[in-house]
Amino acid sequence: MTRLQAGLVESMAVKQAMLDDRPLLQTLLQLADRIVRSLREGGRVLWAGNGGSAADAQHLAAEFVSRFAFDRPGLPALSLATDTSMLTAIGNDYGYEQLFRRQLQAQARPGDVFVGITTSGRSPNVLAAFDACPALGVHAVALCGLGGELEGRVQTLLRVPSRHTARIQEAHITLGHLLCAEVELRMFPEQAAAAAERH
Repeated sequence: MTRLQAGLVESMAVKQAMLDDRPLLQTLLQLADRIVRSLREGGRVLWAGNGGSAADAQHLAAEFVSRFAFDRPGLPALSLATDTSMLTAIGNDYGYEQLFRRQLQAQARPGDVFVGITTSGRSPNVLAAFDACPALGVHAVALCGLGGELEGRVQTLLRVPSRHTARIQEAHITLGHLLCAEVELRMFPEQAAAAAERH
């Protein structure tokens, strides 16, 4: 029981640190504005990550396309970590480090937003994708923990205040859900108001 309680205490401590981190929350709000601007101009949000972060990329893309808190039109988003034929072809032909960069080169349009999820801040294929963003006109976002040297490599940096992989992953989903909620509210205020009235 003590180990379980310790894990919950650790998780809550990371969330409390994020709650107290006003620059992090302000950056999240600014990112919501940036994504809304992209979507209104015909852009979309592209997500990528490895392992558990690949699952998070798929999860958060689905929240945009399907729905988050209320019924509304789908928002264009895509996970670059889900197509096994694509992943194995690129990995085989070009190497695993090119996995997301190659897809960005094929799929991204100027004005799109790319969110690379890397708990360590050092995933080579996510870093390669970040490096491709400037030439593609894509806004690069890093969702990471305390590791890695990402300052100056991306335009938006969301650092979870932890070095523990599980705690970072838990916080990434929390930040992703907060981002989904903010974008949804800004894109569809009338539907949000109607949903609030029903509850």
